[in-house]
Amino acid sequence: MQRSTERAYPTHWEADIVLRDGGTALIRPITPDDAGRLVSFYEQVSDESKYYRFFAPYPRLSDRDVRRFTHHDYVDRVGLAVTVGGEFIGTVRYDRIDGTGRPASAPADGAEVAFLVQDAHQGRGVASNLLEHIAACARERGVRRFTAEVLPANHKMIKVFTDFGYSQQRSFEDGSVHLNLDLEPTEKSLAVQRAREQRAEARSVRRLLAPGSIAVIGAGRNPGGTGRTVIDSLAAAGFTGRVHAVNRLLPAGVDRLGGVPAHRSVGEIEEPVDLAVLAVPADQVDPVLTECGERGVQGVIVFADRIDRADQRELVRKARSYGMRVIGPNAFGLINTSPDARLNATLSAETPGRGRIGLFTQSGAIGVALLSTLHRQGAGLSSFVSAGNRADVSGNDVLQYWDDDPDTDVVLMYLESIGNPRKFTRLVRRTALSKPVVVVKGARHSASAPPPGHAVPASRTPDATVSALLRQAGVLLVDTVTELVDTGVQLAFQPMPAGPRVAVLGNAESLCLLTYDACLAQGLRPSPPVNLTVAATPEDYRAALVQALADPETDAVVVTAIPWVTGRAAAELADALLDASHTADKPIAVAQLAIEGLDEELSSRRIPTYPAPERAVRALAEATRLAQWRSDAQQPGRVPEYDVDEGAAARLVAAALEDAAADRDTPADPAAGGRSVPLDPARTAELLAHYGIAVQPTRPAPDADSAVEAARELGYPVALKTTAPHLRHRADLGGVRLSLAGERELRRAWQELTGALGSADELRPVVQAMAPRGVDTVVHASFDPSIGTVLSFGLAGTPSELLGDLSYRLVPVTDREAGRLVGDLRSAPMLYGWRGSRPADVPALEELLLRVSVLLDDHPEIVALDLEPTVVASEGLTVLGAAVRLALPPATTDLGPRRLATH
Repeated sequence: MQRSTERAYPTHWEADIVLRDGGTALIRPITPDDAGRLVSFYEQVSDESKYYRFFAPYPRLSDRDVRRFTHHDYVDRVGLAVTVGGEFIGTVRYDRIDGTGRPASAPADGAEVAFLVQDAHQGRGVASNLLEHIAACARERGVRRFTAEVLPANHKMIKVFTDFGYSQQRSFEDGSVHLNLDLEPTEKSLAVQRAREQRAEARSVRRLLAPGSIAVIGAGRNPGGTGRTVIDSLAAAGFTGRVHAVNRLLPAGVDRLGGVPAHRSVGEIEEPVDLAVLAVPADQVDPVLTECGERGVQGVIVFADRIDRADQRELVRKARSYGMRVIGPNAFGLINTSPDARLNATLSAETPGRGRIGLFTQSGAIGVALLSTLHRQGAGLSSFVSAGNRADVSGNDVLQYWDDDPDTDVVLMYLESIGNPRKFTRLVRRTALSKPVVVVKGARHSASAPPPGHAVPASRTPDATVSALLRQAGVLLVDTVTELVDTGVQLAFQPMPAGPRVAVLGNAESLCLLTYDACLAQGLRPSPPVNLTVAATPEDYRAALVQALADPETDAVVVTAIPWVTGRAAAELADALLDASHTADKPIAVAQLAIEGLDEELSSRRIPTYPAPERAVRALAEATRLAQWRSDAQQPGRVPEYDVDEGAAARLVAAALEDAAADRDTPADPAAGGRSVPLDPARTAELLAHYGIAVQPTRPAPDADSAVEAARELGYPVALKTTAPHLRHRADLGGVRLSLAGERELRRAWQELTGALGSADELRPVVQAMAPRGVDTVVHASFDPSIGTVLSFGLAGTPSELLGDLSYRLVPVTDREAGRLVGDLRSAPMLYGWRGSRPADVPALEELLLRVSVLLDDHPEIVALDLEPTVVASEGLTVLGAAVRLALPPATTDLGPRRLATH
């Protein structure tokens, strides 16, 4: 498309969106090339809608109107259009105005806004999407408020504005409603936006899982092959809708394949087609997709693999332009066990039983294995999505669907990549409050490289950090597919434990002891095992379990069993355990060895059973962790307010970025999303001081005399340190000399330092006053565009650098999270008086972490921050070193308008 020559076309304003009914569309800026599309669009708008837009009969647009509405400077005049199939279905425009309502240019910060939506597409959320995106464009161009004039009878448009959540004022003048909207996002506007996002994306997935009609394109004339296998799977499941086979080489006179109506093209199918299964080679996907789009198909499953990333992006772009969602490429398909659908559009002829587990996988092979394992465990599914390369529909979309799906109680996910970790953690945090989300992640140790065909944002954040953040969001992150199933079955079959106290009972002391040890290893609190002896009968088990469940000091029970010497029916024991537990509100898990038929008997009674006590305990421990997370989530804490000078800090940051903008040698920082610049020490100290964080001053010591003069100014005792990057904070290499009490010691230390390690020009030594003795710690923060700003904390030196003992939280951090940042460390006892030492001032440390969090949250331009070391004494703390980097351009936030990811 040829772009406007008035100003550079803002490509980043283009966005794929999901409409209220689950269909997709494209929002983009309007250009002069759109004159024909605009005229055609206007001709399809009703006279009433035209009247509401122009306050008078306006049957057609004049040439002057067309030019005005298609020529924009993308600063003071901006127009956006929503398109489906390349044609307009809605438009919005703003014109910058001054305080009197007259046309103006920057720095005027007001604009008049107006919409027009085709009548056939009203009610699909077109206007609300346009308002989100035009508001984001306006904020980017310095517009801070919108005004709109609406006729009182135009209730739909008034509702679009009033429901949006922005601060607004409303008045009635000259026969019309005047609305003034503040464009600064609010908690309410963000909540409205995310609620709409959830409903729209959930509906887009629901349309795929509950189609009324399916076309299997590429179905062969002979049994076998992908297409015919899918048709057989649909028939075996008893699909409630209609199925059509499509084969472009269908001989004349043949009108059925595999027992369903057959056609040479999708266009020959007389009824609407909701879902198309593309069982065609990779080189045929594009033309078939175009045919589906022209036919009005709502979604497609693409089984073909070996589609490269560029072709994959083009496939998704084309599908979305027609309003379609895509499962795949390299997909395994969809299953929905609802009686209203009975959908099995996969390559597996066996449809799982109906249950309450939702399963998402990116790997077809893993999907097959999980389906089989869950079936053996007696756990049915509500739905299954295998998205392959997830070029379009991803785990985030399916989470949105399962969040309010009444048929799903537990979510299991096998992920090989997370395209939008920031959104994923946001969605999981909401879903996990009511439905467990259990995740196993593959490709964790492949140098962050996603599997072939997967596109994920570049990230330097270690997997351990991402894993910690996912767990904080409520994810039950397990290590293996086996643990995924074990945990899922436990959560699907049993209630949640109220705490970590576990009773252990069984007929073999050795197995009970193994279970007891496994509980301790998982952080649970087992009571002494109850050995029923090998002579125990099912009635003995029943009585012991009733007693254990009735104990107020017990939150869960692990039952162990080995075969009886005399032999008993497995059903007897299963009945006894069910009779004892079915009315209890506490979970049980069974670990049994070689009792034939007991697994099946217990599974049929919704009692989870495991072939080893370690597996039973691990599943129960995961349930306990989720219960604790939910309890903590009820009291998330608060972000405290401190007496800070945000304005002065903002001016300092802006000045530093302006100074760097002219420096063409500023290095690029891919993780920060753009170019970055370090703050010099003086500005760093000033910035931190605006937030109540004092940095121990240093003085340069280019020679011994300068060092002595600096020490006199700062006061003895002092430290002499190098600031060369390769020796920074390396006391073990001799780069730091501490507790120098006088001039003679200082001169000798300066001579030894430069004599052993290099010249003063190379070492860049500095003098600093000694801090009170305490525990050396490190505070670090970094921005990752795929996650957000991460604050980390650890003890300096060996614990953090060698052992990786660090804790992490996303910014902003609450007061409760600051406490956990400190307490989560394995080495935390060193701060609380380890081996008789005086406890460190942990409250002061937590306040420092909170002040750093507030600074980072207020100024997203800060992409890296280090306070190292920070010495925490028994009273107070001292920041001995500080470094800050800023991004050019500023880091992005998660407050933008709704849009689908583009991989």
